[in-house]
Amino acid sequence: MWLILLEALGALLLLGLIVWWVMFAGRQKGERPGERTGDD
Repeated sequence: MWLILLEALGALLLLGLIVWWVMFAGRQKGERPGERTGDD
């Protein structure tokens, strides 16, 4: 049982790392150029 939970946790961690890498890879300071953070 513990092995299944550990494997599931590892898979979720790997998925999170892949998502983070795809979202922020190649961006300076993690933001798209020209992106504003104003009150809209």
